[in-house]
Amino acid sequence: MMSASIRRRPVATVTRASRRPVVTARAVACLAVLASGTFGAARADAQTYSLAQLKGYPVPSELAAAARASRIAWAVDERGRRNVYVAEAPDFRPRMVTAYAVDDGQEITSVQLSDDGRWVVFARGGEHSANWEGPPPNPLSLPTAPRVQVIAVPFAGGAPKVLADGDEPRVSPTGDVVVFERDRALWVVPTDGSAQARRLVSAGGTLVDATWSPDGSRLAFVANRGDHSFIGIYADSTTPIRWLAPSTSRDGMPRWSNDGTRLAFVRRPGVGGAPDSVLVPRHVPWSIWVADVATGQGRVVWTAPRTLRGSVPGTHGGPNLNWGAGDRLVFLSEEDGWPHLYAVGANGGAATLLTPGAFMVEHVTLSPDRTTLVASANTGPDAKDLNRRHVLRVRVDGSGMRVLTPGSGLEWMPVVLGDNATVACFGATAQRPAVAMVMGTDGANARLVGEGTIPADFPASQLVTPEGVTFPSTAGLTIHGQLFRTAAASGRRPAVIFVHGGPPRQMLLGWHYSDYYANTYAVNQYLASRGFVVLSVNYRLGIGYGRDFQHPRKAGAQGASEYDDVVAAARYLRSRPDVDASRIGIWGGSYGGFLTAMALAKNSDLFATGVDVHGVHDWTSERARGLLAFDKVEQFPDRAAAIAAATASSPITWVGGWRSPVLFIHGDDDRNVRFSQTVDLVQRVAKRGVSYEELVIPDDTHHFLRHANSLRVDSAATAYLEKKLRPVQP
Repeated sequence: MMSASIRRRPVATVTRASRRPVVTARAVACLAVLASGTFGAARADAQTYSLAQLKGYPVPSELAAAARASRIAWAVDERGRRNVYVAEAPDFRPRMVTAYAVDDGQEITSVQLSDDGRWVVFARGGEHSANWEGPPPNPLSLPTAPRVQVIAVPFAGGAPKVLADGDEPRVSPTGDVVVFERDRALWVVPTDGSAQARRLVSAGGTLVDATWSPDGSRLAFVANRGDHSFIGIYADSTTPIRWLAPSTSRDGMPRWSNDGTRLAFVRRPGVGGAPDSVLVPRHVPWSIWVADVATGQGRVVWTAPRTLRGSVPGTHGGPNLNWGAGDRLVFLSEEDGWPHLYAVGANGGAATLLTPGAFMVEHVTLSPDRTTLVASANTGPDAKDLNRRHVLRVRVDGSGMRVLTPGSGLEWMPVVLGDNATVACFGATAQRPAVAMVMGTDGANARLVGEGTIPADFPASQLVTPEGVTFPSTAGLTIHGQLFRTAAASGRRPAVIFVHGGPPRQMLLGWHYSDYYANTYAVNQYLASRGFVVLSVNYRLGIGYGRDFQHPRKAGAQGASEYDDVVAAARYLRSRPDVDASRIGIWGGSYGGFLTAMALAKNSDLFATGVDVHGVHDWTSERARGLLAFDKVEQFPDRAAAIAAATASSPITWVGGWRSPVLFIHGDDDRNVRFSQTVDLVQRVAKRGVSYEELVIPDDTHHFLRHANSLRVDSAATAYLEKKLRPVQP
């Protein structure tokens, strides 16, 4: 993406008329050079690399910065060996401070630096997702299951030390202790491991989201009690917990004021009330409150508009509440149809839009001095930026909105270092996988930090640049996609449609910020190198194109209207002169597996074969349909219609028309989609005489935590598509 020889990064400005970030011609020219990276331009040569080489790409994550030092830390997954790297100003030379050498599937999460930058603290083990439940995964099938542990290592180097069994560590601002979650309570342990961990706070419910006060003397937390939740303040072992404005609501996301006297939080209604319609969309209310820490009294300072667009945001970080400088509360709302940042005074008043324009904002962080927000956004001077990510900066007072990283690359998850003058993020291009990078808060002097994690045999120069395409679908929608193809082959070729999961996801014109979708991007590149035309489809329900696109009518279990976009993609491919209409396959995982199964069940005339990876196949039995349970005394008024819609939206309903061969893939410790979904569908297609194969990964999860398992899955999927669709390699 960027070369260290570039001395200054062009700065984007915002015109008053359009309020969209723009850059100079010189900036665009410079960034075109930067986007080529150190590997040169992509060639459409015949494929000379293996899938194992391609999957050697590094996966960086968990980027953190010290609040009072110019130091960063992040995790990197290198072929399943997950370790922590650090770097500091002025040279930002990366160093690995751990030495885990086994592909054991144990994730590294919650990476953070103490405020002074002396300590790196993280959690190791398990699988971290919104659907995590039960004991930690054991993808190596060890006789003794692994544990989730809190670990600390000096920034300067030294042996990592296991502080305790636990998760979600938070280092105190003083740097001497770490609070973490275990057994539904909060525990504390010295950062240097000089004493055993001890239980710090026990209270009703499950205690989560521990947040230190600015001086480290108190701790705010959320007590989740099922149908309601409280915000609590812990001071010491003898002072009773102070509950802030307790009610029947669900309170969360506590954020301290700069002086530590007040706390802001997000309030949503408690669970309950008379059953409402399942099929009719309704507003999900929320508000922002501020409470006095000394008295516990609070009041509402902002209430979301009572419209569908004013509902709780459904993108990364939800409301993304932060307490900025000047007593300005900054948050994310979709009230104008896009996930945007707003600010309101801590005493209330009208909210101010900080990031106007037809784009979304996600991955929001606040600078240590609380004056500036940095975020990922799909905006920039190029219309194609709608299908990219760039680093956006804006001050909490609404001034100086700039895209710091315009160009054909992708950049995401920025943080501001303790000098309040340096931004770090991850960046990639269409050919170069993600690495860490740093720049000034004006975008100047951008340079790569972690390019050394890319293996020497990684085939960057042989990867294609996906082409952004659009095609019409039903309901007057324009659907975006990314087309992968080499120029070396001629004539009509077989094609493959890829459908992402989520469904609130967006596939991009380059390496993805999610480890799951970086993997699928690699697979699509590999399929293109093997002679396929590959179309990745951003169907409705996905993010990146506004709230209305993400929340369509009659979608999912309420009618599967998004499947129309998959059919539209097939018709688009059939219209292309380089595609053999009789050889179009489809593949996808999770929600993409659901759409793959729908395609094969409903339209074997369009789709010759498919690979269904841990897909949902029966909405009426999946846990999301629990609201239709028969044991409720009060039933939803449209319960019968909702069950009928869920049934019609399930692939199992359409198995009678399934003729195309299929490969099923699933890990049997999946915590996102039940393994039984695949077990059931296999029996149904077998009874129909459908040709099928299956690959089951014992003890691994939805995300295939082991690199060896991920490679096995991808190898099986690509080999199956080649076997069934017979491409002629370029």
